[in-house]
Amino acid sequence: MTDRLEEPLTKVLGARTAGSLGKLGLETVGDLLRHYPRRYGAPGEFTPLAQLRQGEHVTVMAEVRTATVRQMRSRGGAMLEAVVTDGRDSLQLTFFAKRAGVLRMHEDKLRPGRRGLFTGTVGDYRGRRQLTHPDYLIVGVDAADEDEALAEASRPIPIYPAAAAVPTWRIGRAVRAALDPLVEAGVPDPIPEEIRARRGLPTLLEALRLVHVPETEADHRRGRARLRFEEALVLQTALARRRADHDALASVPRPARAGGMVEALDARLPYDLTAGQREVGESIAADLARATPMLRLLQGDVGAGKTVVALRAMLQVVDAGGQAALLAPTEVLAAQHARSLRALLGPLADGGMLTAADHATRVTLLTGSQGSRERRASLAEAASGAAGIVVGTHALLSDTVQFADLGLVVVDEQHRFGVEQRDALRARGERVPHTLVMTATPIPRTVAMTVFGDLETSVLSDRPAGRQDTVTHLVPAGNEAWVQRVWSRVREEVDRGGRVYVVCPRIDGDTEEEAEEVPLDALEGDDAAAGGDASSRPPLAAVLEVAEALRANPALAGVGIGVMHGRLSADEKDAAMSRFSSGEAPVLVATTVIEVGVDVPEATAMVIVDAQHFGISQLHQLRGRVGRGDRASICLLVSHAEEGTVAHERLAALAATTDGFELAEKDLELRREGDVLGAAQSGGRNSLRLLRVVRDAGLIEEARAEAAALVAADPSLGAHAALADTIADMLDEEREDFLSRS
Repeated sequence: MTDRLEEPLTKVLGARTAGSLGKLGLETVGDLLRHYPRRYGAPGEFTPLAQLRQGEHVTVMAEVRTATVRQMRSRGGAMLEAVVTDGRDSLQLTFFAKRAGVLRMHEDKLRPGRRGLFTGTVGDYRGRRQLTHPDYLIVGVDAADEDEALAEASRPIPIYPAAAAVPTWRIGRAVRAALDPLVEAGVPDPIPEEIRARRGLPTLLEALRLVHVPETEADHRRGRARLRFEEALVLQTALARRRADHDALASVPRPARAGGMVEALDARLPYDLTAGQREVGESIAADLARATPMLRLLQGDVGAGKTVVALRAMLQVVDAGGQAALLAPTEVLAAQHARSLRALLGPLADGGMLTAADHATRVTLLTGSQGSRERRASLAEAASGAAGIVVGTHALLSDTVQFADLGLVVVDEQHRFGVEQRDALRARGERVPHTLVMTATPIPRTVAMTVFGDLETSVLSDRPAGRQDTVTHLVPAGNEAWVQRVWSRVREEVDRGGRVYVVCPRIDGDTEEEAEEVPLDALEGDDAAAGGDASSRPPLAAVLEVAEALRANPALAGVGIGVMHGRLSADEKDAAMSRFSSGEAPVLVATTVIEVGVDVPEATAMVIVDAQHFGISQLHQLRGRVGRGDRASICLLVSHAEEGTVAHERLAALAATTDGFELAEKDLELRREGDVLGAAQSGGRNSLRLLRVVRDAGLIEEARAEAAALVAADPSLGAHAALADTIADMLDEEREDFLSRS
């Protein structure tokens, strides 16, 4: 029998109903039945009406108190006014018509004492909240017969994610029309029968009925538990297959060499490696020595010393006769990496020169904005093998870039690159090069297990000796005295020889910013991000305007003030960073272009203006640009967020700790996770609907073990066609790539 879940809704429900459901992205029977209830109402359980907000589209359960039809003298026609209550607060319902008779149907159904679901947009009329022309369903009345009415009145009522044109009960009726005729043979189950039996799980069809037509609260809980496990199993099986595919690839082993460049680097470092750096380094070294390509995620909080770990891995590959490529998200960061690597290596980076050490290589920078002569020289060094380490942006992925023997790809801040770009670089060698993916954005273990499930994961948790914690304070933007004190504090840092970053959300006041300037993880919605009414807030601070204001501020008289943003050329950015580092312009007003990788040890203070505009991880990244030397540092968050808002709670969390992993957990909590798989795919059918990585960590672990066993016994899933089809449907090729390497 064919899969009935693939049938179009037009065939099952008719064009008119299918058309309205199509506005919610529901095209097939499967789409509709996977559109799970958001919550469940009980006939005796009312919605707290006091919590309704003006402009909000709502569905509420309430009891009718009054309903009266009357003629309107001023404008003609008739009006029905009804009042519903939750027992404490009330809500007005208003209907208009040309004739009173048209409204009698509503008046007859809206009898005092009856309970129902009412859907509409909350408005205000003379200080009273109201719904105008709401859609509604009266419990026990809008039913086909008396038996159905009694059943409807006694069981949980599914409340669906809905829209103004498609209220929840119309979705419910469509669900019943599609669900009731189904039989087991027409609903293939992705969970293999032996796993279902062992875990005591209902079939997919049973679970859908439990979720959409529950007799009791226990029913829908049991159905949702099964569907959550299904999502976890599909996801983990997809990752297990990718792990198996990757393990079948061949790579050139790059074993460590005694007396080579790694030992020479260790000997010249001005500090001892931390225990964590050594432990992670040993794991990477063992991976590189294997004939299977390494695929490892290196997590390290800001300032944890990831660069040295990555450099030691690159030198191991160079010692073994290969080359390494370091891919950075911006030209500023690529240039910074090249400078940092050369500084760490010293004479070890002077390969081919008189100043070279006995063991030496060359670090070459390759970016899109280089002049033709410089670019030709860099290309030649990469192609000939003279450059053991090639650093660049996505320009490294160009077809014109050739390597003599690419053995290792290091991708920094990997979330800024697409899957295709990373794969293009990994495919540069005759065999698949080893890959080390680095992130300074701490990822909770549960997220790493879910999203990066086929990468081996290493965590650098300790900080190198001498690094100072950064003290963080909130500064209310509306308090002029406090804001002026911020700039006085900036002057004090400059006078002590420090450098100060001032970060703004925008470049100038008249234009929208490029994509690189937009916060990556701020909460959605103006009110959520800023903590107030959008119409009452001043415009967001802009780099060029703030720089001019600071130059005119008496507290900073005589202080050089530079600017840095995404519209500057590479040379202009380098010049700005040089003036900042040297102290010629010790205050740098910038966008988030300085968010990652920029390393100026003299930087001791950071001011983030309109801090409420940014999310936790981005604020943590920005703060990580200071406290990189041996002096105490400070971060000042100037914000319009009001106490009690999510934005203020986000900033308070940042001020309370410098632990990036603790902040990452808090970020998940505040953002309610959303779809942990991100926005790699559009379309509702590709999102996880019920699974939550924090709440369901144990379930994901169990699904991971089941998936590993399934793939080990049957790598192609030939005996589990329904599971394979579900993976193909829910996690298409692009999505699977995103899961494992984004």
